[in-house]
Amino acid sequence: MYSLVNTMNFSRVYSAELEGIDAKLIEVETDINVGLHSFNIVGLADKALNEAKERVNAALKNSNIKPPNRENRRITVNLAPADIKKTGSQYDLAIAVGYLLATKQIKEFDAAKKIFVGELSLEGNLRPVSGVLATSRLAKNLGFESIFVPKQNAVEAAIISGIKVIPVSNLNELINHLEEKELLAPQKKTELNFQLQSGVDISEIKGQENAKRALMIAAAGGHNLIMVGSPGAGKTMLAQALVSILPPLSVDESIEVTQIYSSSGALKENSFIIARPFRAPHHTASAVSVVGGGANPKPGEISLAHRGILFLDEIPEFRRDLLESLRQPLESGTICVSRAKSILNFPARFTLVAAMNPCPCGYFGDSEKVCRCSAHEVFRYQKKISGPLLDRIDLQLSVPRVKVEDLRKKKEENISDQIREKVISARKIQEERFKKIRRPAEQKIYLNSEITSKMVDEVIDLDDESQNFLKNILEKSFISARGYYRILKTARTIADLEASERVKPQHLAEAFQYRIREQ
Repeated sequence: MYSLVNTMNFSRVYSAELEGIDAKLIEVETDINVGLHSFNIVGLADKALNEAKERVNAALKNSNIKPPNRENRRITVNLAPADIKKTGSQYDLAIAVGYLLATKQIKEFDAAKKIFVGELSLEGNLRPVSGVLATSRLAKNLGFESIFVPKQNAVEAAIISGIKVIPVSNLNELINHLEEKELLAPQKKTELNFQLQSGVDISEIKGQENAKRALMIAAAGGHNLIMVGSPGAGKTMLAQALVSILPPLSVDESIEVTQIYSSSGALKENSFIIARPFRAPHHTASAVSVVGGGANPKPGEISLAHRGILFLDEIPEFRRDLLESLRQPLESGTICVSRAKSILNFPARFTLVAAMNPCPCGYFGDSEKVCRCSAHEVFRYQKKISGPLLDRIDLQLSVPRVKVEDLRKKKEENISDQIREKVISARKIQEERFKKIRRPAEQKIYLNSEITSKMVDEVIDLDDESQNFLKNILEKSFISARGYYRILKTARTIADLEASERVKPQHLAEAFQYRIREQ
Protein backbone atom coordinates (compact mmCIF):
# COMPACT_ATOMS: atom_id res chain seq x y z
CA MET A 1 0.00 0.00 0.00
CA TYR A 2 2.94 2.35 0.54
CA SER A 3 4.23 2.20 -3.06
CA LEU A 4 5.80 5.42 -4.37
CA VAL A 5 4.38 7.20 -7.39
CA ASN A 6 7.08 8.06 -9.91
CA THR A 7 4.91 9.07 -12.86
CA MET A 8 2.02 11.37 -13.51
CA ASN A 9 -1.24 9.74 -12.58
CA PHE A 10 -4.90 10.60 -12.99
CA SER A 11 -8.27 9.21 -11.80
CA ARG A 12 -11.95 10.02 -12.11
CA VAL A 13 -14.71 8.94 -9.73
CA TYR A 14 -18.24 10.21 -9.19
CA SER A 15 -20.12 11.88 -6.37
CA ALA A 16 -23.18 14.16 -6.15
CA GLU A 17 -24.15 17.66 -5.09
CA LEU A 18 -27.52 18.60 -3.60
CA GLU A 19 -29.27 21.44 -5.40
CA GLY A 20 -32.47 22.10 -3.52
CA ILE A 21 -33.97 18.65 -3.03
CA ASP A 22 -32.46 17.16 -6.19
CA ALA A 23 -28.98 15.78 -6.77
CA LYS A 24 -26.56 16.61 -9.59
CA LEU A 25 -23.74 14.36 -10.74
CA ILE A 26 -20.24 15.63 -9.91
CA GLU A 27 -17.02 14.28 -11.40
CA VAL A 28 -14.18 14.10 -8.89
CA GLU A 29 -10.93 14.25 -10.89
CA THR A 30 -7.60 13.69 -9.16
CA ASP A 31 -4.25 14.52 -10.75
CA ILE A 32 -0.83 13.63 -9.25
CA ASN A 33 1.95 15.66 -10.87
CA VAL A 34 5.64 16.39 -10.40
CA GLY A 35 6.47 19.25 -8.06
CA LEU A 36 6.75 20.31 -4.46
CA HIS A 37 4.02 18.98 -2.18
CA SER A 38 0.67 20.68 -2.42
CA PHE A 39 -2.92 19.50 -2.05
CA ASN A 40 -5.54 21.67 -3.71
CA ILE A 41 -9.29 21.27 -4.24
CA VAL A 42 -10.69 23.35 -7.11
CA GLY A 43 -14.12 23.65 -8.69
CA LEU A 44 -15.97 26.30 -6.62
CA ALA A 45 -15.67 24.52 -3.28
CA ASP A 46 -16.91 26.07 -0.03
CA LYS A 47 -15.00 26.21 3.25
CA ALA A 48 -16.41 22.90 4.58
CA LEU A 49 -15.26 21.17 1.41
CA ASN A 50 -11.79 22.73 1.52
CA GLU A 51 -11.44 21.29 5.00
CA ALA A 52 -11.82 17.85 3.40
CA LYS A 53 -8.07 17.92 2.78
CA GLU A 54 -7.41 17.59 6.51
CA ARG A 55 -10.12 14.96 7.04
CA VAL A 56 -8.91 12.84 4.12
CA ASN A 57 -5.27 13.14 5.24
CA ALA A 58 -6.02 11.97 8.77
CA ALA A 59 -8.51 9.28 7.68
CA LEU A 60 -6.02 7.70 5.26
CA LYS A 61 -3.15 7.88 7.77
CA ASN A 62 -5.21 6.25 10.52
CA SER A 63 -6.31 3.55 8.07
CA ASN A 64 -2.63 2.62 7.50
CA ILE A 65 -2.56 4.14 4.03
CA LYS A 66 0.00 6.64 2.75
CA PRO A 67 -1.78 10.04 3.00
CA PRO A 68 -1.42 13.02 0.62
CA ASN A 69 0.75 15.01 3.04
CA ARG A 70 3.41 12.27 2.77
CA GLU A 71 3.39 12.58 -1.00
CA ASN A 72 6.04 14.95 -2.45
CA ARG A 73 3.87 15.69 -5.46
CA ARG A 74 1.35 18.28 -6.60
CA ILE A 75 -2.10 16.85 -5.86
CA THR A 76 -5.03 18.56 -7.55
CA VAL A 77 -8.64 17.53 -7.04
CA ASN A 78 -11.10 19.07 -9.48
CA LEU A 79 -14.87 18.96 -8.91
CA ALA A 80 -16.64 19.28 -12.24
CA PRO A 81 -18.64 21.04 -13.55
CA ALA A 82 -16.78 23.99 -12.08
CA ASP A 83 -19.71 26.46 -12.36
CA ILE A 84 -21.79 24.64 -9.70
CA LYS A 85 -20.98 25.61 -6.12
CA LYS A 86 -19.97 22.55 -4.09
CA THR A 87 -20.98 22.48 -0.44
CA GLY A 88 -20.80 20.09 2.50
CA SER A 89 -18.66 17.14 3.47
CA GLN A 90 -20.21 14.38 1.32
CA TYR A 91 -17.26 14.48 -1.10
CA ASP A 92 -14.74 13.11 1.45
CA LEU A 93 -15.18 9.50 0.37
CA ALA A 94 -14.95 10.24 -3.36
CA ILE A 95 -11.80 12.36 -2.84
CA ALA A 96 -10.17 9.57 -0.82
CA VAL A 97 -11.02 6.91 -3.43
CA GLY A 98 -9.84 9.18 -6.26
CA TYR A 99 -6.53 9.76 -4.48
CA LEU A 100 -6.02 6.01 -3.89
CA LEU A 101 -6.65 5.28 -7.58
CA ALA A 102 -4.36 8.06 -8.79
CA THR A 103 -1.52 6.98 -6.52
CA LYS A 104 -1.97 3.30 -7.41
CA GLN A 105 -2.50 2.38 -3.75
CA ILE A 106 -5.59 0.44 -4.68
CA LYS A 107 -6.15 -2.05 -7.48
CA GLU A 108 -7.89 -0.45 -10.45
CA PHE A 109 -11.63 -1.04 -10.75
CA ASP A 110 -14.43 0.19 -13.01
CA ALA A 111 -15.38 3.51 -11.41
CA ALA A 112 -17.61 4.60 -14.29
CA LYS A 113 -20.75 2.99 -12.83
CA LYS A 114 -20.22 3.82 -9.14
CA ILE A 115 -21.09 6.85 -7.00
CA PHE A 116 -19.38 7.57 -3.67
CA VAL A 117 -20.86 9.81 -0.94
CA GLY A 118 -19.97 10.11 2.71
CA GLU A 119 -18.11 12.17 5.30
CA LEU A 120 -14.89 10.76 6.77
CA SER A 121 -13.96 10.93 10.42
CA LEU A 122 -10.30 11.41 11.36
CA GLU A 123 -9.95 7.70 12.15
CA GLY A 124 -11.35 6.63 8.77
CA ASN A 125 -14.95 5.85 9.70
CA LEU A 126 -17.88 7.12 7.64
CA ARG A 127 -20.43 9.55 8.99
CA PRO A 128 -23.94 10.05 7.57
CA VAL A 129 -24.75 12.92 5.19
CA SER A 130 -27.93 14.63 3.98
CA GLY A 131 -29.69 14.02 0.68
CA VAL A 132 -28.71 10.39 0.10
CA LEU A 133 -32.18 9.51 -1.22
CA ALA A 134 -31.86 12.16 -3.94
CA THR A 135 -28.41 10.79 -4.83
CA SER A 136 -29.78 7.24 -5.01
CA ARG A 137 -32.57 8.41 -7.34
CA LEU A 138 -30.01 10.24 -9.50
CA ALA A 139 -27.84 7.11 -9.72
CA LYS A 140 -30.77 5.04 -10.92
CA ASN A 141 -31.92 7.63 -13.48
CA LEU A 142 -28.41 7.93 -14.96
CA GLY A 143 -27.89 4.18 -15.21
CA PHE A 144 -25.26 3.71 -12.49
CA GLU A 145 -24.87 0.20 -11.08
CA SER A 146 -24.10 0.96 -7.44
CA ILE A 147 -23.85 3.71 -4.85
CA PHE A 148 -21.53 3.58 -1.83
CA VAL A 149 -22.96 5.31 1.23
CA PRO A 150 -22.37 5.46 5.00
CA LYS A 151 -24.00 2.55 6.78
CA GLN A 152 -26.34 4.94 8.62
CA ASN A 153 -27.75 6.17 5.26
CA ALA A 154 -28.18 2.76 3.61
CA VAL A 155 -31.81 2.14 4.60
CA GLU A 156 -32.78 5.55 3.22
CA ALA A 157 -30.90 5.04 -0.07
CA ALA A 158 -32.42 1.56 -0.55
CA ILE A 159 -35.93 3.02 -0.84
CA ILE A 160 -35.17 3.44 -4.55
CA SER A 161 -35.38 0.14 -6.42
CA GLY A 162 -33.11 -0.73 -9.35
CA ILE A 163 -29.85 0.49 -7.78
CA LYS A 164 -27.37 -1.50 -5.66
CA VAL A 165 -26.73 0.26 -2.35
CA ILE A 166 -23.47 -0.69 -0.61
CA PRO A 167 -23.31 0.31 3.08
CA VAL A 168 -19.80 1.25 4.22
CA SER A 169 -18.56 1.62 7.81
CA ASN A 170 -14.94 2.64 7.18
CA LEU A 171 -12.25 3.09 4.54
CA ASN A 172 -10.61 -0.31 5.03
CA GLU A 173 -13.95 -2.05 4.42
CA LEU A 174 -14.38 -0.12 1.20
CA ILE A 175 -10.84 -0.88 -0.05
CA ASN A 176 -11.25 -4.59 0.64
CA HIS A 177 -14.54 -4.56 -1.27
CA LEU A 178 -13.16 -2.66 -4.27
CA GLU A 179 -10.15 -5.01 -4.43
CA GLU A 180 -12.58 -7.97 -4.11
CA LYS A 181 -10.82 -9.28 -1.01
CA GLU A 182 -13.92 -9.14 1.20
CA LEU A 183 -17.13 -8.10 -0.50
CA LEU A 184 -19.71 -6.02 1.34
CA ALA A 185 -23.31 -7.23 1.25
CA PRO A 186 -25.68 -4.83 -0.55
CA GLN A 187 -28.47 -3.27 1.47
CA LYS A 188 -31.83 -5.02 1.10
CA LYS A 189 -34.61 -3.07 -0.63
CA THR A 190 -36.38 -0.93 1.95
CA GLU A 191 -40.03 -1.87 2.25
CA LEU A 192 -42.30 0.98 3.27
CA ASN A 193 -44.92 0.03 5.88
CA PHE A 194 -47.33 2.93 5.86
CA GLN A 195 -49.20 4.04 8.93
CA LEU A 196 -51.81 6.58 9.84
CA GLN A 197 -50.72 9.75 11.56
CA SER A 198 -51.22 9.61 15.29
CA GLY A 199 -52.78 12.56 17.05
CA VAL A 200 -56.14 13.74 18.29
CA ASP A 201 -58.92 11.37 17.32
CA ILE A 202 -61.89 13.21 15.87
CA SER A 203 -64.16 11.19 18.18
CA GLU A 204 -62.63 13.09 21.13
CA ILE A 205 -64.18 16.34 19.90
CA LYS A 206 -67.56 17.05 21.47
CA GLY A 207 -70.18 18.87 19.39
CA GLN A 208 -68.87 20.97 16.44
CA GLU A 209 -70.72 18.87 13.87
CA ASN A 210 -70.44 21.58 11.21
CA ALA A 211 -66.69 21.81 11.78
CA LYS A 212 -66.30 18.02 11.55
CA ARG A 213 -68.15 18.12 8.24
CA ALA A 214 -65.76 20.81 6.98
CA LEU A 215 -62.78 18.70 8.08
CA MET A 216 -64.08 15.76 6.07
CA ILE A 217 -64.46 17.94 2.96
CA ALA A 218 -60.98 19.39 3.47
CA ALA A 219 -59.48 15.89 3.84
CA ALA A 220 -61.32 14.49 0.82
CA GLY A 221 -60.36 17.24 -1.63
CA GLY A 222 -57.22 18.77 -0.07
CA HIS A 223 -59.02 22.09 0.48
CA ASN A 224 -57.53 24.87 2.59
CA LEU A 225 -59.45 25.70 5.77
CA ILE A 226 -59.62 28.64 8.19
CA MET A 227 -61.49 28.44 11.49
CA VAL A 228 -62.65 31.56 13.34
CA GLY A 229 -63.95 31.33 16.87
CA SER A 230 -63.59 32.32 20.50
CA PRO A 231 -60.76 30.98 22.70
CA GLY A 232 -61.51 27.46 23.92
CA ALA A 233 -63.89 26.62 21.07
CA GLY A 234 -61.62 23.75 19.99
CA LYS A 235 -59.96 25.16 16.86
CA THR A 236 -56.51 23.74 17.61
CA MET A 237 -57.95 20.37 18.55
CA LEU A 238 -59.95 20.27 15.30
CA ALA A 239 -56.80 21.01 13.28
CA GLN A 240 -54.88 18.24 15.05
CA ALA A 241 -57.79 15.85 14.45
CA LEU A 242 -57.66 16.42 10.69
CA VAL A 243 -54.64 14.13 10.30
CA SER A 244 -56.59 11.27 11.89
CA ILE A 245 -58.99 11.14 8.93
CA LEU A 246 -56.41 11.49 6.16
CA PRO A 247 -55.56 8.38 4.13
CA PRO A 248 -52.04 6.91 4.43
CA LEU A 249 -49.32 8.05 2.03
CA SER A 250 -48.85 6.24 -1.27
CA VAL A 251 -45.39 4.91 -2.21
CA ASP A 252 -44.73 7.81 -4.60
CA GLU A 253 -45.87 10.38 -2.05
CA SER A 254 -43.72 8.81 0.67
CA ILE A 255 -40.61 8.96 -1.53
CA GLU A 256 -41.41 12.59 -2.43
CA VAL A 257 -41.73 13.65 1.21
CA THR A 258 -38.78 11.56 2.42
CA GLN A 259 -36.55 13.18 -0.22
CA ILE A 260 -37.52 16.64 1.05
CA TYR A 261 -36.73 15.70 4.66
CA SER A 262 -33.48 14.03 3.62
CA SER A 263 -32.32 17.08 1.66
CA SER A 264 -33.14 19.43 4.53
CA GLY A 265 -31.26 17.29 7.07
CA ALA A 266 -34.48 16.68 9.04
CA LEU A 267 -34.59 12.92 8.41
CA LYS A 268 -33.66 10.71 11.34
CA GLU A 269 -31.08 7.96 10.93
CA ASN A 270 -32.32 4.81 9.17
CA SER A 271 -35.83 6.22 8.82
CA PHE A 272 -38.29 7.49 6.23
CA ILE A 273 -41.61 9.32 6.18
CA ILE A 274 -44.52 6.89 6.30
CA ALA A 275 -47.24 9.18 7.72
CA ARG A 276 -48.58 12.46 6.40
CA PRO A 277 -46.66 15.43 7.84
CA PHE A 278 -48.25 17.85 10.30
CA ARG A 279 -46.22 21.03 10.66
CA ALA A 280 -47.18 23.79 13.08
CA PRO A 281 -44.59 26.62 13.08
CA HIS A 282 -44.79 29.26 15.83
CA HIS A 283 -46.00 32.72 14.88
CA THR A 284 -42.50 34.12 15.61
CA ALA A 285 -40.98 32.00 12.81
CA SER A 286 -39.07 33.86 10.11
CA ALA A 287 -40.18 33.93 6.48
CA VAL A 288 -37.10 31.92 5.42
CA SER A 289 -37.80 29.15 7.95
CA VAL A 290 -41.39 28.82 6.72
CA VAL A 291 -41.01 29.40 2.98
CA GLY A 292 -37.47 28.10 2.49
CA GLY A 293 -34.21 29.69 1.38
CA GLY A 294 -31.02 30.79 3.12
CA ALA A 295 -27.44 31.17 1.88
CA ASN A 296 -27.54 27.49 0.82
CA PRO A 297 -31.28 27.25 0.10
CA LYS A 298 -33.11 24.54 2.00
CA PRO A 299 -36.81 23.58 2.15
CA GLY A 300 -38.94 25.44 4.69
CA GLU A 301 -42.00 24.42 6.70
CA ILE A 302 -44.32 24.60 3.69
CA SER A 303 -42.19 22.02 1.86
CA LEU A 304 -41.81 19.85 4.95
CA ALA A 305 -45.64 19.86 5.04
CA HIS A 306 -45.80 18.55 1.44
CA ARG A 307 -48.73 16.08 1.04
CA GLY A 308 -49.73 16.85 4.60
CA ILE A 309 -50.96 19.69 6.83
CA LEU A 310 -49.51 23.13 7.54
CA PHE A 311 -51.23 24.50 10.64
CA LEU A 312 -50.97 28.20 11.45
CA ASP A 313 -52.46 28.82 14.88
CA GLU A 314 -53.43 32.44 15.60
CA ILE A 315 -52.70 33.33 12.00
CA PRO A 316 -53.10 37.13 12.45
CA GLU A 317 -50.04 37.05 14.74
CA PHE A 318 -47.78 35.91 11.88
CA ARG A 319 -45.82 38.57 10.01
CA ARG A 320 -47.67 40.07 7.05
CA ASP A 321 -44.84 39.42 4.58
CA LEU A 322 -44.72 35.76 5.65
CA LEU A 323 -48.46 35.31 5.09
CA GLU A 324 -48.35 37.00 1.69
CA SER A 325 -45.48 34.74 0.63
CA LEU A 326 -47.88 31.79 0.95
CA ARG A 327 -50.03 33.02 -1.93
CA GLN A 328 -47.89 31.49 -4.70
CA PRO A 329 -47.48 27.99 -3.20
CA LEU A 330 -51.18 27.84 -2.26
CA GLU A 331 -51.96 28.39 -5.93
CA SER A 332 -49.24 26.40 -7.69
CA GLY A 333 -48.14 23.75 -5.17
CA THR A 334 -44.49 24.84 -5.50
CA ILE A 335 -42.34 27.62 -4.10
CA CYS A 336 -39.71 29.33 -6.23
CA VAL A 337 -36.70 30.51 -4.18
CA SER A 338 -34.62 33.00 -6.16
CA ARG A 339 -31.09 33.84 -5.13
CA ALA A 340 -28.30 35.73 -6.90
CA LYS A 341 -26.58 32.51 -8.05
CA SER A 342 -29.49 30.09 -8.33
CA ILE A 343 -33.23 29.64 -8.73
CA LEU A 344 -34.68 26.61 -6.97
CA ASN A 345 -38.18 25.15 -6.95
CA PHE A 346 -39.33 23.25 -3.87
CA PRO A 347 -42.55 21.19 -3.81
CA ALA A 348 -45.16 22.65 -1.46
CA ARG A 349 -48.46 20.84 -2.10
CA PHE A 350 -49.87 21.15 1.42
CA THR A 351 -53.29 21.71 2.96
CA LEU A 352 -53.34 24.97 4.88
CA VAL A 353 -55.32 24.89 8.13
CA ALA A 354 -55.47 28.21 9.96
CA ALA A 355 -57.12 29.29 13.21
CA MET A 356 -57.85 32.77 14.53
CA ASN A 357 -59.92 34.67 17.05
CA PRO A 358 -62.55 37.06 15.68
CA CYS A 359 -60.97 40.05 17.47
CA PRO A 360 -58.03 40.95 19.76
CA CYS A 361 -59.88 39.97 22.95
CA GLY A 362 -61.33 36.92 21.22
CA TYR A 363 -65.03 37.33 22.09
CA PHE A 364 -66.53 39.29 19.21
CA GLY A 365 -69.86 37.64 18.40
CA ASP A 366 -69.61 35.26 21.40
CA SER A 367 -72.96 34.20 22.84
CA GLU A 368 -71.83 34.35 26.47
CA LYS A 369 -68.93 36.81 26.86
CA VAL A 370 -68.99 40.47 25.93
CA CYS A 371 -66.36 41.75 23.49
CA ARG A 372 -64.21 44.62 24.86
CA CYS A 373 -62.85 45.69 21.46
CA SER A 374 -63.92 48.73 19.50
CA ALA A 375 -65.27 48.38 15.97
CA HIS A 376 -62.02 49.82 14.60
CA GLU A 377 -59.92 47.28 16.56
CA VAL A 378 -62.06 44.40 15.28
CA PHE A 379 -61.75 45.70 11.72
CA ARG A 380 -57.96 46.12 11.95
CA TYR A 381 -57.50 42.66 13.48
CA GLN A 382 -59.54 40.87 10.83
CA LYS A 383 -57.82 42.81 8.04
CA LYS A 384 -54.48 41.27 9.04
CA ILE A 385 -55.58 38.43 6.74
CA SER A 386 -55.53 40.01 3.29
CA GLY A 387 -58.28 39.50 0.75
CA PRO A 388 -56.04 37.72 -1.81
CA LEU A 389 -54.88 35.24 0.85
CA LEU A 390 -58.40 34.65 2.14
CA ASP A 391 -59.52 34.18 -1.44
CA ARG A 392 -57.24 31.13 -1.69
CA ILE A 393 -58.84 29.41 1.32
CA ASP A 394 -61.77 27.26 0.19
CA LEU A 395 -63.43 26.60 3.55
CA GLN A 396 -63.98 29.61 5.82
CA LEU A 397 -65.62 28.35 8.97
CA SER A 398 -67.06 29.91 12.12
CA VAL A 399 -66.45 27.73 15.19
CA PRO A 400 -68.90 28.56 18.00
CA ARG A 401 -68.48 27.89 21.68
CA VAL A 402 -69.23 24.27 22.62
CA LYS A 403 -72.50 23.88 24.53
CA VAL A 404 -72.49 22.29 27.98
CA GLU A 405 -74.91 19.55 26.91
CA ASP A 406 -72.49 18.60 24.10
CA LEU A 407 -69.60 18.34 26.54
CA ARG A 408 -71.57 15.81 28.61
CA LYS A 409 -72.20 13.51 25.63
CA LYS A 410 -70.39 10.18 25.50
CA LYS A 411 -67.51 9.68 23.11
CA GLU A 412 -68.51 8.22 19.73
CA GLU A 413 -66.49 5.12 18.89
CA ASN A 414 -64.83 4.47 15.50
CA ILE A 415 -66.04 7.77 14.05
CA SER A 416 -62.53 8.53 12.67
CA ASP A 417 -62.46 5.20 10.82
CA GLN A 418 -65.88 5.87 9.31
CA ILE A 419 -64.96 9.35 8.14
CA ARG A 420 -61.59 8.14 6.82
CA GLU A 421 -63.32 5.48 4.72
CA LYS A 422 -65.53 8.16 3.15
CA VAL A 423 -62.45 10.29 2.49
CA ILE A 424 -60.58 7.39 0.87
CA SER A 425 -63.59 6.56 -1.33
CA ALA A 426 -63.86 10.18 -2.47
CA ARG A 427 -60.15 10.30 -3.27
CA LYS A 428 -60.39 7.09 -5.31
CA ILE A 429 -63.18 8.69 -7.37
CA GLN A 430 -60.92 11.70 -8.01
CA GLU A 431 -57.98 9.47 -8.94
CA GLU A 432 -60.03 7.61 -11.54
CA ARG A 433 -61.38 10.89 -12.93
CA PHE A 434 -57.96 12.46 -13.38
CA LYS A 435 -56.60 9.36 -15.14
CA LYS A 436 -59.02 10.12 -18.00
CA ILE A 437 -58.00 13.77 -18.37
CA ARG A 438 -55.21 14.68 -20.76
CA ARG A 439 -52.54 16.85 -19.20
CA PRO A 440 -48.75 17.34 -19.37
CA ALA A 441 -46.77 14.45 -17.90
CA GLU A 442 -45.12 16.68 -15.28
CA GLN A 443 -48.50 18.02 -14.09
CA LYS A 444 -49.57 15.47 -11.48
CA ILE A 445 -53.07 16.05 -10.13
CA TYR A 446 -54.45 13.94 -7.30
CA LEU A 447 -57.18 16.08 -5.69
CA ASN A 448 -59.98 18.43 -6.65
CA SER A 449 -58.22 21.37 -5.00
CA GLU A 450 -55.38 20.98 -7.54
CA ILE A 451 -57.62 21.41 -10.59
CA THR A 452 -56.61 24.37 -12.77
CA SER A 453 -59.20 26.87 -13.99
CA LYS A 454 -58.82 25.47 -17.51
CA MET A 455 -59.78 21.99 -16.31
CA VAL A 456 -62.92 23.04 -14.40
CA ASP A 457 -65.28 22.61 -17.37
CA GLU A 458 -63.81 19.16 -18.07
CA VAL A 459 -64.16 17.96 -14.50
CA ILE A 460 -67.33 19.65 -13.27
CA ASP A 461 -70.55 18.93 -15.15
CA LEU A 462 -73.48 21.20 -14.25
CA ASP A 463 -77.03 20.66 -15.47
CA ASP A 464 -79.37 23.58 -16.22
CA GLU A 465 -80.82 23.61 -12.70
CA SER A 466 -77.35 23.81 -11.11
CA GLN A 467 -76.20 26.50 -13.55
CA ASN A 468 -79.25 28.66 -12.78
CA PHE A 469 -78.74 28.17 -9.03
CA LEU A 470 -75.08 29.16 -9.29
CA LYS A 471 -75.92 32.20 -11.37
CA ASN A 472 -78.49 33.39 -8.80
CA ILE A 473 -76.15 33.12 -5.79
CA LEU A 474 -73.27 34.79 -7.61
CA GLU A 475 -75.43 37.74 -8.70
CA LYS A 476 -76.26 38.41 -5.04
CA SER A 477 -72.71 38.08 -3.68
CA PHE A 478 -69.25 39.59 -4.06
CA ILE A 479 -67.42 36.41 -4.95
CA SER A 480 -64.26 36.92 -7.03
CA ALA A 481 -63.39 34.91 -10.13
CA ARG A 482 -60.98 32.83 -8.06
CA GLY A 483 -63.69 32.36 -5.42
CA TYR A 484 -66.08 31.19 -8.16
CA TYR A 485 -63.72 28.41 -9.24
CA ARG A 486 -63.02 27.41 -5.66
CA ILE A 487 -66.75 27.06 -4.96
CA LEU A 488 -67.01 24.73 -7.94
CA LYS A 489 -64.03 22.64 -6.80
CA THR A 490 -65.38 22.38 -3.26
CA ALA A 491 -68.81 21.42 -4.61
CA ARG A 492 -67.14 18.72 -6.72
CA THR A 493 -65.57 17.25 -3.57
CA ILE A 494 -68.90 17.30 -1.73
CA ALA A 495 -70.48 15.47 -4.67
CA ASP A 496 -67.65 12.90 -4.60
CA LEU A 497 -68.29 12.26 -0.90
CA GLU A 498 -71.85 11.37 -1.88
CA ALA A 499 -70.65 9.38 -4.92
CA SER A 500 -72.67 11.71 -7.15
CA GLU A 501 -71.57 11.87 -10.79
CA ARG A 502 -72.92 15.40 -11.21
CA VAL A 503 -72.63 18.48 -9.06
CA LYS A 504 -76.13 19.34 -7.81
CA PRO A 505 -77.62 22.56 -6.36
CA GLN A 506 -77.33 21.26 -2.77
CA HIS A 507 -73.59 20.66 -3.30
CA LEU A 508 -73.16 24.21 -4.60
CA ALA A 509 -75.17 25.63 -1.70
CA GLU A 510 -73.00 23.89 0.88
CA ALA A 511 -69.79 24.98 -0.88
CA PHE A 512 -71.05 28.57 -1.00
CA GLN A 513 -71.76 28.72 2.72
CA TYR A 514 -68.06 28.12 3.42
CA ARG A 515 -67.15 31.42 1.69
CA ILE A 516 -69.47 33.52 3.79
CA ARG A 517 -66.59 35.68 5.08
CA GLU A 518 -66.37 37.27 1.63
CA GLN A 519 -69.92 38.67 1.88
